[in-house]
Amino acid sequence: MSLAEAPILEAIEISKNYGTRLALDNVSLAVRPGEIAGLLGPNGAGKTTTLSILATLLRPDHGRILINGKPPNTDRRGLGRMLGLVPQSLALYPTLSAAQNAWHFARMQGLSRDDATESCRRVLEEVGLRDRADDPMHAFSGGMKRLLNLACGIVHRPPVLLLDEPTVGVDLQSREQILTRIRHYADAGSAVIYSTHYMEEAERICDRVLLIDRGKLIAEGDLEKVISLGGGRPRIELTYRGQLPQGRFGRLAGVREIGAIGIEGRATLEMNSLAQVAEVLHGLRTLDVNVIDFNLHSPNLSDAFIALTGHTLRDQVL
Repeated sequence: MSLAEAPILEAIEISKNYGTRLALDNVSLAVRPGEIAGLLGPNGAGKTTTLSILATLLRPDHGRILINGKPPNTDRRGLGRMLGLVPQSLALYPTLSAAQNAWHFARMQGLSRDDATESCRRVLEEVGLRDRADDPMHAFSGGMKRLLNLACGIVHRPPVLLLDEPTVGVDLQSREQILTRIRHYADAGSAVIYSTHYMEEAERICDRVLLIDRGKLIAEGDLEKVISLGGGRPRIELTYRGQLPQGRFGRLAGVREIGAIGIEGRATLEMNSLAQVAEVLHGLRTLDVNVIDFNLHSPNLSDAFIALTGHTLRDQVL
């Protein structure tokens, strides 16, 4: 992906009210071909409303959407086919087979009968459901239903894919298949907006993240940039035997003790970088302090979000 490449989907200063509740407040974002932009936030932060507006299912009270540089109303049918939406609630027909579900959505997107049949075969193979193509959806496990939900969203090969919590409630194997397929889809040139509150997923597959809280976009950028906005630093948690002198770690530049200070046998240190770990351990050896165990923690997205908002991504926002 080239950073100079024009966005294929943009939201420009969009706002949305539900009665007296402001769900979105002047949010702007964009996604380019070949990238996965993670839309992260706690429940109730405005993620689903944002995706619904981007998918042209919901109109913003203020602001506008551009698809390939054009407002959706200039060519609603043609521009709409550029989008693929995978909603959090399963959008499937329980009594239809996997192939029939995918074929139905392919035809809804304007594919001919022959093209729809071929696309169904291809997409079910891609998500690992080829051998279950003729089985009814209601007989599937939760993970298989999520895979079929994804298949129906990409059966028409949309250049923009919008995903709302696509791995909620799935087993580890199905989650791996979903994440791998999404990454391959972006690597093939599609633009993806991935809404989730699972930090480990965002850190694994997203090229860029957008943190949203209480309807406001509070931070955006690549992982390193957003993590740095949280102001966190690496930490080392030590368990040791021996006696630490007064002043403890004060002589090590950029190292300070945090947390419960003075508890014998345990210490937590904050450092400028992980490169100082060796210096800390060497300093303890010179003091005849025997380190029994230590754990390292690097700042991550969860740390950044807590620092920027005061709560975790899994908190319920009321």
